[in-house]
Amino acid sequence: MNVPGDRRRALIVEIPSALRGVASALLLSWLAACETAPTKPTDSAPVNPPPNLAALPDPVPRTEPPSKYGNKSPYEVFGKMYYVMPSPANYREYGTASWYGTKFHGQSTSSGEPYDMYQLTAAHRSLPIPSYVRITNLDNKKTAIVRVNDRGPFHSERLIDVSYAAAVKLGFADRGTARVMVEVVDGSDAVDTRVAKQEPSAPVGAPPAKAVAFAGVPPEPAVPAPGQIFLQAGAFRDAAGAQRLRADLVALVGENVSVQRAPDDKFYRVRIGPVALMSEATRLQDLIVSASHPKPLIVRE
Repeated sequence: MNVPGDRRRALIVEIPSALRGVASALLLSWLAACETAPTKPTDSAPVNPPPNLAALPDPVPRTEPPSKYGNKSPYEVFGKMYYVMPSPANYREYGTASWYGTKFHGQSTSSGEPYDMYQLTAAHRSLPIPSYVRITNLDNKKTAIVRVNDRGPFHSERLIDVSYAAAVKLGFADRGTARVMVEVVDGSDAVDTRVAKQEPSAPVGAPPAKAVAFAGVPPEPAVPAPGQIFLQAGAFRDAAGAQRLRADLVALVGENVSVQRAPDDKFYRVRIGPVALMSEATRLQDLIVSASHPKPLIVRE
């Protein structure tokens, strides 16, 4: 405990001179004890976390009723009022993510559920509980879908608090914070992701499972019409420039990037796709812009 210097001197002066030496010794001993007293434990990572946290499968977004707890609006924390969104529709925001771990493990979240630092969950000040969001780490392009079941962080410079497991999957558990993009996802996104990745649960050519609306948001059509969706990221007169941009974009969004040139076309065009949903196309646009590239055009064929 720190005591201002002027206050220390005043305490000594007010004591009779005969007892001043004893009082001084007792006071110094008391101050030393204050300064070495145990501090409130700070948050930390687990000592022996499971080895597979970075490979945890994303939770599948689904329709859930609003939590009985955690959705009061407005609510007050540290003298400041916060308002819960009536709907998370079209929510997308950029900011700083942090994480919380052992200090809160097993304690109740705002929803009343116990906090499990080994699950993919998060705390947000204003999204309805529960909500599902996709978080993209803008520094390393890793993504994770998390279920919002808690309130926080109550620091103006932070946008979202994620579980320790989510921080591991997003690649910033050892740093504490990361620049992120946070966007709401719903059941339709989850269904179409399985179709696009050709996972066994949705083989190519099979009719997609019925998409589930989330919080009153109508699902996007599973098959866009007319035609397929592509993003055109650039057009070059020389092949070398197009290949350089392709290499940059492959590192950013994966291998689904090509350089195309029609026989009657003067330009080499760098294209991404096809992608399954318009929401995925706009997400890729934002991701590419965040990496200081021009905003791609969305085209249908």
